[in-house]
Amino acid sequence: MELSVRGNRMFAYTGGRPFDRALPCVVFVHGAQHDHSVWILQSRYLAHHGHGVLALDLPAHGRSSGAPLASIEAIADWVVAVLDAAGVGEAALVGHSMGSLVALDCAARHPARVRRIALLGAAFPMRVSDELLAATRDDEPRAQAMVNVWSHSAYAHYPSNPGPGFWVHGEDLRLMQRQRPGVMYVDFKACNDYAAGADRAAQVACPALFILGRRDLMTPLRAGRALAASIKGARVVELPCGHNAMAEEPDRVLDALAEFLREPARPAT
Repeated sequence: MELSVRGNRMFAYTGGRPFDRALPCVVFVHGAQHDHSVWILQSRYLAHHGHGVLALDLPAHGRSSGAPLASIEAIADWVVAVLDAAGVGEAALVGHSMGSLVALDCAARHPARVRRIALLGAAFPMRVSDELLAATRDDEPRAQAMVNVWSHSAYAHYPSNPGPGFWVHGEDLRLMQRQRPGVMYVDFKACNDYAAGADRAAQVACPALFILGRRDLMTPLRAGRALAASIKGARVVELPCGHNAMAEEPDRVLDALAEFLREPARPAT
């Protein structure tokens, strides 16, 4: 599905079904140097089970045009602009890594537009080491190799990967390689610079789910737990995986999301 958002082309994967704005909407927001394809299993299932799905390509990622947005706040405001363009009043937001900060910020600053949030690989602050940040600017192949190793709990998943012919490391590296030059630095700098997470977490009033990897080296489990503890009523699901939970534990991620989305809304207080 393509929409015009602020004069640029925006692509969203709709899960193999035409987008129906009358259904409960779920918006998926990918992380740094990724695109909509990280959500293929989860978005496709939900689209075939009663949801209108928009798995976004952020500006300058995947099939979306425009320049990469330089701050978490700017991306959150852009997500609201996507909802406007799609004719959606409110949505559940599901975000991974950088996308988790976007979902958090959006829920706090645009509460009328966000029904609930699910945050994967989340932490605040989301600091990036000086060495990695410099590599994203000066040596993208090296930065991609570093991130790919740190994002997974093992190089080869025994006895198999999540599906036949599916190689977690190779798929993730190729996905990063196909993004546009310069995007990686903008994304990682936006994560590193984001300073409002504690304030935003205190403002979140909608239901919140955290899906965290016990072996996550990019956003360690303890940091994700600390962020979850700052949101009233937030629930935490821990999985035996690294940062790239959608690829390492796709079925468990889907199960957690499906259960969360089925829960009744919190009563107004």
